[in-house]
Amino acid sequence: MYVKTFHDPDTATFTHIVVDESTAKCAVIDSVLDYDHFAGTVKTDSADQVIDYIRTNNLKNEWILESHIHADHITASSYLKTHIGGQTAMSKRIKEVLEIWVPMFDSSEDTPISGEQFDRLLDEGDEISIGSITLETWLTPGHTPACASYYCAEHNAIFVGDTIFAPHLGTARCDFPGGSAADLFKTVQRFYTLPDETIVYLCHDYPKDGDSPLESITIGEQKRTNKQIQPDTEFSEYVAKREARDATLSVPKLLYPSIQTNLRLGEFGVKSKNGLQFIKIPINAL
Repeated sequence: MYVKTFHDPDTATFTHIVVDESTAKCAVIDSVLDYDHFAGTVKTDSADQVIDYIRTNNLKNEWILESHIHADHITASSYLKTHIGGQTAMSKRIKEVLEIWVPMFDSSEDTPISGEQFDRLLDEGDEISIGSITLETWLTPGHTPACASYYCAEHNAIFVGDTIFAPHLGTARCDFPGGSAADLFKTVQRFYTLPDETIVYLCHDYPKDGDSPLESITIGEQKRTNKQIQPDTEFSEYVAKREARDATLSVPKLLYPSIQTNLRLGEFGVKSKNGLQFIKIPINAL
């Protein structure tokens, strides 16, 4: 297994391409569509890097995986599927997220609440084959109800989405609708049962100027140095500190654009009568 990682500095997001070198098959995890919130414009530079890498290396894409419905960037899933193929997939608990947000956006016209817009909805233990590589689905809620991680036992690696971050950042926030600090505590403690040498592929990093982003770290390093949660951290202590921290955080600037489009795999929905598409911003809804 080889992992090629791209970092989008605008949203601090990692996109991972998981490659089975023996069969030249691959999967893409957590892609990015470049969206300018102020200009209302979309570019595909980040996604095109992924496409170019896959084509240049003569890879066949099998999967386009989401770790969750992102609130800080728009996914390029639909765009990637058009250009490199592959099945789209994420946690089956996406239905809970759809039930929360579709009514808020009044978007039932173009956002099926059944989750049928995804090719596959994954349950705990479901396996994803990338050539000879097998990723096992772990349902890892906390940040959102529909967070999923992808574990490869054979190669001691796990792709964790927005659950645990680099040690100096701690863990993901849990204050979005459906989030739960209690659930995230259980999720991270489950990660800590993995062998210390297991490589944790992160979804975000926010490096200081001049520093390189940290795309991966071992379970052992997390257990020793994560500032918010370690193996002996008490449940009540973590929940209290996580909830107190979340109460101070601002709403992500791309929350509304991201969630409503990501529920459609990065599509902007049906066009209005004038041929344009629009982002909806509900007022005083959160």
